[in-house]
Amino acid sequence: MAITAQDVNKLRQMTGMGMMDCKKALQEAEGDFDKAIEILRKKGEKISLKRADNETKEGVVFIYNNGTEAAAFAFSCETEPVAKNTEFRSLGKAILEAVKANKPKTKEEVENLTLASGQTAKEAITELIGKIGEKLTISDYVFYTGEKIVEYLHSNEKVGVLVVFEGVGGADLSETGKDIAMQIAAMKPIAIDKDDVDPAIVEKELEVGREQARQEGKPENIIEKIAQGKLNKFFQEHTLLNQQFVKDDKKTVAQVLKEAAPTAKVVAFKRLAIA
Repeated sequence: MAITAQDVNKLRQMTGMGMMDCKKALQEAEGDFDKAIEILRKKGEKISLKRADNETKEGVVFIYNNGTEAAAFAFSCETEPVAKNTEFRSLGKAILEAVKANKPKTKEEVENLTLASGQTAKEAITELIGKIGEKLTISDYVFYTGEKIVEYLHSNEKVGVLVVFEGVGGADLSETGKDIAMQIAAMKPIAIDKDDVDPAIVEKELEVGREQARQEGKPENIIEKIAQGKLNKFFQEHTLLNQQFVKDDKKTVAQVLKEAAPTAKVVAFKRLAIA
Protein backbone atom coordinates (compact mmCIF):
# COMPACT_ATOMS: atom_id res chain seq x y z
CA MET A 1 0.00 0.00 0.00
CA ALA A 2 1.07 3.59 -0.57
CA ILE A 3 2.57 5.35 2.46
CA THR A 4 1.65 9.02 2.53
CA ALA A 5 3.63 11.89 3.99
CA GLN A 6 0.76 12.36 6.47
CA ASP A 7 1.17 8.75 7.65
CA VAL A 8 4.89 9.22 8.12
CA ASN A 9 4.38 12.47 10.02
CA LYS A 10 1.75 10.85 12.24
CA LEU A 11 4.12 8.03 13.19
CA ARG A 12 6.88 10.55 13.77
CA GLN A 13 4.62 12.50 16.17
CA MET A 14 3.74 9.27 17.97
CA THR A 15 7.30 8.02 18.37
CA GLY A 16 9.65 10.96 17.94
CA MET A 17 11.71 8.92 15.48
CA GLY A 18 13.22 10.34 12.28
CA MET A 19 11.16 10.69 9.11
CA MET A 20 13.12 8.07 7.14
CA ASP A 21 12.97 5.58 10.01
CA CYS A 22 9.20 6.08 10.26
CA LYS A 23 8.73 5.71 6.51
CA LYS A 24 10.74 2.46 6.40
CA ALA A 25 8.87 1.08 9.42
CA LEU A 26 5.48 1.85 7.85
CA GLN A 27 6.52 0.30 4.55
CA GLU A 28 7.72 -2.84 6.34
CA ALA A 29 4.50 -2.95 8.38
CA GLU A 30 2.38 -2.35 5.27
CA GLY A 31 0.79 0.71 6.88
CA ASP A 32 -0.07 -0.91 10.22
CA PHE A 33 0.89 1.67 12.87
CA ASP A 34 1.08 -0.81 15.77
CA LYS A 35 3.44 -3.05 13.79
CA ALA A 36 5.48 -0.02 12.72
CA ILE A 37 5.91 1.07 16.36
CA GLU A 38 7.04 -2.46 17.24
CA ILE A 39 9.54 -2.39 14.37
CA LEU A 40 10.96 0.90 15.65
CA ARG A 41 11.18 -0.51 19.20
CA LYS A 42 13.11 -3.53 17.93
CA LYS A 43 15.44 -1.17 16.12
CA GLY A 44 16.30 0.32 19.51
CA GLU A 45 16.95 -3.16 20.90
CA LYS A 46 19.27 -3.97 17.98
CA ILE A 47 21.23 -0.75 18.49
CA SER A 48 21.40 -1.48 22.22
CA LEU A 49 22.86 -4.94 21.61
CA LYS A 50 25.28 -3.64 18.99
CA ARG A 51 26.62 -0.93 21.30
CA ALA A 52 26.50 -2.97 24.53
CA ASP A 53 30.29 -2.91 24.94
CA ASN A 54 30.63 0.82 24.26
CA GLU A 55 31.82 3.03 27.11
CA THR A 56 29.42 5.55 28.63
CA LYS A 57 31.57 8.40 29.92
CA GLU A 58 28.96 11.15 29.79
CA GLY A 59 25.56 11.63 31.38
CA VAL A 60 23.73 13.15 34.33
CA VAL A 61 23.29 12.23 38.00
CA PHE A 62 19.69 12.65 39.20
CA ILE A 63 18.91 13.05 42.92
CA TYR A 64 15.73 13.03 44.98
CA ASN A 65 15.97 13.84 48.70
CA ASN A 66 13.29 14.87 51.20
CA GLY A 67 15.67 14.88 54.17
CA THR A 68 14.85 11.42 55.54
CA GLU A 69 14.46 9.47 52.30
CA ALA A 70 16.63 9.81 49.22
CA ALA A 71 17.52 8.15 45.96
CA ALA A 72 20.05 8.91 43.25
CA PHE A 73 21.01 7.37 39.94
CA ALA A 74 23.59 7.92 37.24
CA PHE A 75 22.00 8.05 33.78
CA SER A 76 24.87 7.47 31.38
CA CYS A 77 25.42 7.96 27.65
CA GLU A 78 28.35 7.93 25.25
CA THR A 79 28.74 11.59 24.24
CA GLU A 80 28.37 15.06 25.76
CA PRO A 81 25.80 16.30 23.20
CA VAL A 82 23.44 13.48 24.21
CA ALA A 83 23.95 14.33 27.90
CA LYS A 84 22.62 17.79 27.04
CA ASN A 85 19.82 16.44 24.84
CA THR A 86 16.34 17.52 25.97
CA GLU A 87 14.80 14.07 25.46
CA PHE A 88 17.61 12.38 27.40
CA ARG A 89 17.15 14.75 30.35
CA SER A 90 13.36 14.53 30.19
CA LEU A 91 13.55 10.75 30.39
CA GLY A 92 15.90 11.01 33.37
CA LYS A 93 13.41 13.28 35.13
CA ALA A 94 10.53 10.92 34.30
CA ILE A 95 12.47 8.02 35.82
CA LEU A 96 13.21 10.13 38.90
CA GLU A 97 9.50 10.86 39.35
CA ALA A 98 8.77 7.12 39.20
CA VAL A 99 11.53 6.51 41.74
CA LYS A 100 9.97 9.06 44.13
CA ALA A 101 6.59 7.37 43.84
CA ASN A 102 7.72 3.74 44.11
CA LYS A 103 10.92 3.81 46.21
CA PRO A 104 12.74 0.97 44.43
CA LYS A 105 15.69 -0.53 46.28
CA THR A 106 17.79 -1.78 43.33
CA LYS A 107 18.79 -0.72 39.84
CA GLU A 108 16.86 -3.66 38.40
CA GLU A 109 13.71 -2.47 40.15
CA VAL A 110 14.24 1.02 38.68
CA GLU A 111 14.44 -0.41 35.16
CA ASN A 112 11.13 -2.21 35.69
CA LEU A 113 9.27 0.85 37.00
CA THR A 114 6.25 1.96 34.98
CA LEU A 115 6.61 5.60 33.92
CA ALA A 116 3.82 8.12 33.39
CA SER A 117 3.99 7.28 29.67
CA GLY A 118 2.89 3.70 30.43
CA GLN A 119 6.26 2.25 29.40
CA THR A 120 8.73 0.70 31.78
CA ALA A 121 11.94 2.66 32.30
CA LYS A 122 13.80 -0.04 30.38
CA GLU A 123 11.40 0.19 27.42
CA ALA A 124 11.64 3.98 27.36
CA ILE A 125 15.44 3.84 27.45
CA THR A 126 15.47 1.29 24.61
CA GLU A 127 13.14 3.47 22.55
CA LEU A 128 15.38 6.50 23.08
CA ILE A 129 18.41 4.43 22.08
CA GLY A 130 16.63 3.84 18.76
CA LYS A 131 16.15 7.59 18.29
CA ILE A 132 19.58 8.75 19.42
CA GLY A 133 21.66 5.84 18.18
CA GLU A 134 24.01 5.38 21.12
CA LYS A 135 24.19 3.40 24.35
CA LEU A 136 22.13 4.73 27.28
CA THR A 137 22.07 3.06 30.68
CA ILE A 138 21.31 3.54 34.37
CA SER A 139 24.86 2.83 35.47
CA ASP A 140 24.45 3.25 39.24
CA TYR A 141 21.64 3.61 41.78
CA VAL A 142 21.17 4.00 45.53
CA PHE A 143 18.21 4.37 47.89
CA TYR A 144 18.53 5.44 51.53
CA THR A 145 16.34 6.21 54.54
CA GLY A 146 17.68 7.82 57.70
CA GLU A 147 17.33 10.50 60.37
CA LYS A 148 19.06 13.14 58.22
CA ILE A 149 20.17 12.78 54.61
CA VAL A 150 22.21 15.45 52.87
CA GLU A 151 22.89 15.58 49.14
CA TYR A 152 25.41 17.31 46.91
CA LEU A 153 25.31 17.58 43.13
CA HIS A 154 28.37 19.01 41.41
CA SER A 155 27.83 21.88 38.98
CA ASN A 156 28.55 19.65 35.97
CA GLU A 157 25.86 17.18 37.19
CA LYS A 158 28.32 14.31 36.68
CA VAL A 159 29.07 13.72 40.38
CA GLY A 160 26.43 13.36 43.08
CA VAL A 161 26.64 12.36 46.75
CA LEU A 162 24.19 11.23 49.43
CA VAL A 163 25.24 11.11 53.11
CA VAL A 164 23.11 9.56 55.86
CA PHE A 165 23.46 10.81 59.45
CA GLU A 166 22.02 9.38 62.66
CA GLY A 167 22.10 10.79 66.20
CA VAL A 168 21.73 14.34 64.91
CA GLY A 169 19.24 15.42 67.57
CA GLY A 170 18.41 19.10 67.24
CA ALA A 171 21.70 20.07 65.60
CA ASP A 172 21.67 21.97 62.31
CA LEU A 173 23.71 19.93 59.85
CA SER A 174 22.73 21.86 56.72
CA GLU A 175 26.15 23.50 56.26
CA THR A 176 28.45 20.87 57.76
CA GLY A 177 26.50 18.05 56.11
CA LYS A 178 26.89 19.71 52.71
CA ASP A 179 30.61 20.25 53.39
CA ILE A 180 31.02 16.54 54.19
CA ALA A 181 29.11 15.60 51.05
CA MET A 182 31.43 17.85 49.02
CA GLN A 183 34.42 16.23 50.78
CA ILE A 184 33.20 12.84 49.56
CA ALA A 185 32.75 14.16 46.02
CA ALA A 186 36.29 15.56 45.94
CA MET A 187 38.30 13.02 47.98
CA LYS A 188 36.52 9.75 47.06
CA PRO A 189 36.78 7.91 50.41
CA ILE A 190 36.26 4.15 50.18
CA ALA A 191 34.68 3.74 53.64
CA ILE A 192 33.34 5.71 56.61
CA ASP A 193 36.04 4.62 59.09
CA LYS A 194 38.96 2.20 59.18
CA ASP A 195 36.83 -0.62 60.62
CA ASP A 196 34.57 -0.39 57.56
CA VAL A 197 37.32 -1.09 55.03
CA ASP A 198 37.12 -4.45 53.26
CA PRO A 199 39.51 -6.89 55.02
CA ALA A 200 40.88 -7.92 51.63
CA ILE A 201 41.93 -4.31 50.96
CA VAL A 202 43.51 -4.07 54.43
CA GLU A 203 45.57 -7.20 53.84
CA LYS A 204 46.61 -6.01 50.39
CA GLU A 205 47.82 -2.67 51.80
CA LEU A 206 49.74 -4.45 54.56
CA GLU A 207 51.44 -6.70 52.01
CA VAL A 208 52.36 -3.70 49.86
CA GLY A 209 53.84 -2.04 52.96
CA ARG A 210 55.84 -5.14 53.85
CA GLU A 211 57.21 -5.48 50.33
CA GLN A 212 58.21 -1.81 50.18
CA ALA A 213 60.01 -2.13 53.52
CA ARG A 214 61.89 -5.22 52.34
CA GLN A 215 62.92 -3.49 49.10
CA GLU A 216 64.24 -0.60 51.19
CA GLY A 217 66.38 -3.08 53.14
CA LYS A 218 64.63 -2.64 56.48
CA PRO A 219 65.35 -5.24 59.21
CA GLU A 220 62.85 -8.09 59.26
CA ASN A 221 61.91 -7.49 62.90
CA ILE A 222 60.45 -4.02 62.15
CA ILE A 223 58.81 -4.74 58.80
CA GLU A 224 55.41 -5.42 60.36
CA LYS A 225 55.55 -2.15 62.30
CA ILE A 226 56.42 -0.24 59.14
CA ALA A 227 53.60 -1.93 57.22
CA GLN A 228 51.14 -1.01 59.99
CA GLY A 229 52.31 2.61 59.81
CA LYS A 230 51.70 2.68 56.06
CA LEU A 231 48.26 1.15 56.60
CA ASN A 232 47.40 3.89 59.10
CA LYS A 233 48.39 6.48 56.51
CA PHE A 234 46.14 4.70 53.99
CA PHE A 235 43.24 4.96 56.47
CA GLN A 236 43.92 8.69 56.90
CA GLU A 237 43.80 9.25 53.16
CA HIS A 238 40.97 6.91 52.16
CA THR A 239 38.43 6.73 55.03
CA LEU A 240 36.03 9.63 55.40
CA LEU A 241 36.23 10.35 59.12
CA ASN A 242 40.03 10.20 59.17
CA GLN A 243 40.61 12.40 56.12
CA GLN A 244 41.87 15.93 56.54
CA PHE A 245 38.92 18.27 56.13
CA VAL A 246 39.24 19.99 52.76
CA LYS A 247 38.18 23.39 54.12
CA ASP A 248 40.52 23.21 57.15
CA ASP A 249 43.35 20.68 56.91
CA LYS A 250 44.19 21.09 60.60
CA LYS A 251 41.04 19.10 61.41
CA THR A 252 39.74 15.70 60.41
CA VAL A 253 36.22 15.19 59.11
CA ALA A 254 35.39 13.42 62.39
CA GLN A 255 36.43 16.50 64.38
CA VAL A 256 34.40 18.84 62.18
CA LEU A 257 31.30 16.66 62.54
CA LYS A 258 31.69 16.45 66.33
CA GLU A 259 31.93 20.24 66.60
CA ALA A 260 28.73 20.68 64.58
CA ALA A 261 26.73 17.84 66.15
CA PRO A 262 28.45 16.03 69.08
CA THR A 263 26.30 12.88 68.89
CA ALA A 264 25.92 12.67 65.09
CA LYS A 265 27.36 9.77 63.13
CA VAL A 266 27.76 9.09 59.43
CA VAL A 267 26.11 5.72 58.89
CA ALA A 268 26.21 5.54 55.09
CA PHE A 269 27.29 7.46 52.03
CA LYS A 270 27.30 6.99 48.27
CA ARG A 271 29.26 8.80 45.61
CA LEU A 272 27.81 8.42 42.12
CA ALA A 273 29.90 9.56 39.18
CA ILE A 274 29.69 9.56 35.42
CA ALA A 275 33.05 8.28 34.24
